[in-house]
Amino acid sequence: MNDQIDSGDEHGELGDAEYADFMELAALEGFEAEEVEGAIGEAGHGPLPVLAVVGRPNVGKSTLVNRIIGRREAVVEDKPGVTRDRVTYEAEWAGRRFKVVDTGGWEQDVLGIDASVAAQAEYAIEAADAVVFVVDSTVGATDTDEAVVRLLRKAGKPVVLCANKVDGPSGEPDATALWSLGLGEPHPVSSLHGRGTGDMLDAVLEALPDAPAQTFGTAVGGPRRIALIGRPNVGKSSLLNKVAGQERVVVNEVAGTTRDPVDELIELGGTVWKFIDTAGIRRRVHLQEGADYYASLRTAAAVEKAEVAVVLIDTSESISVQDQRIITMAVEAGRALVVAFNKWDTLDEERRYYLEREIETELAQIAWAPRVNVSARTGRHMEKLVPAIETALAGWETRVPTGRLNAFLGELVAGHPHPIRGGKQPRILFGTQAGTKPPRFVLFASGFIEHGYRRFVERRLREEFGFEGTPIHISVRVREKRGRKK
Repeated sequence: MNDQIDSGDEHGELGDAEYADFMELAALEGFEAEEVEGAIGEAGHGPLPVLAVVGRPNVGKSTLVNRIIGRREAVVEDKPGVTRDRVTYEAEWAGRRFKVVDTGGWEQDVLGIDASVAAQAEYAIEAADAVVFVVDSTVGATDTDEAVVRLLRKAGKPVVLCANKVDGPSGEPDATALWSLGLGEPHPVSSLHGRGTGDMLDAVLEALPDAPAQTFGTAVGGPRRIALIGRPNVGKSSLLNKVAGQERVVVNEVAGTTRDPVDELIELGGTVWKFIDTAGIRRRVHLQEGADYYASLRTAAAVEKAEVAVVLIDTSESISVQDQRIITMAVEAGRALVVAFNKWDTLDEERRYYLEREIETELAQIAWAPRVNVSARTGRHMEKLVPAIETALAGWETRVPTGRLNAFLGELVAGHPHPIRGGKQPRILFGTQAGTKPPRFVLFASGFIEHGYRRFVERRLREEFGFEGTPIHISVRVREKRGRKK
């Protein structure tokens, strides 16, 4: 497969000659240059800038997030304590795309104000490029708000102050009073009715970078970043200690303890890797939802910093919904993926049989991810971890030349055409790989391409070019009908 990989550094990773040939092909198929360049640019972006929305419970954070993303997806209730399964969403404003992290949490005083505010704000801010700090203007600045302000100043991230619940002109003076927080101009907003959100988002775009500050491989030969993620108590810290060859990670048993993810430089297979351990929070029965919520934020922050996510699964238990959510988080973040099945040495033949069936059914969507069966306790098969990580990284960085890709697409469409729908048969006309890390493809078509056919194209791409260990993003641009004059 290596002979099919090349790299370009312009025009969405296309070289000059390849780009010129591609644009000539696009013109022959009736696509205008601006349309094609826009599709490539949109699909070829790197990691999107991240906006964290922070603040006390019940100040309207989730309502504001729903307003920003343009749909009711974040869970909204009138009481604090709602634990969300998903905390990251994608949004667009004025033609710019970014991620929104909703940090709406649970009762602040469950663990004490200092621990709970730090846990809620720090993990989200860590992965953010800018922050929207939401304050209830009808209540004014509270001691909790002041605590968040101190954290924001310490983090040094750009902050947009949102004075929420200003439903009309009569509430403007309440918003003005929030100048006292020292975070600059308060933006009066009604997240419920949408009042003022446009002006606030304009300020957000000024605060967000065009591209995230975090980049991969900033120095040649620099250590690759690996996040160890998984449910609590699956053996993440034990695995890190085992690969390090010593006790490098101390796990605090107190739920809610505020800790930065532990970054460890470890030499394995003659290469230095940077491991990010996310096993710092343990569950208590009466704080289960809150601890899980903070663990979710912590995992999301670690994944955003990493290039490869190693998902650890406890083989002594059934594959859970939480395991699948963690895997989905890594896939949606576009990271290379390795699945490590821990405690494999403890399995009897019956459990091994049923586990294989579970893997086939519950993890079918990531059949492309390298799998290693390990024991963090004994060190069994640890030598297989590095080759799996290297395989996933190679797939993550693979690029297929446009000419080779279009030859493949031509054969694919000829042999397996799209089903006829409504008397019409849409066709994939041509395509290009707009980016890597992960591989991102743009297909240009004569009509709407159904999701099932897109999955078929992805499966055949993997069969032809490999892409082991990496998600693949495929977007389709349909040729517009030309009704205007030339």
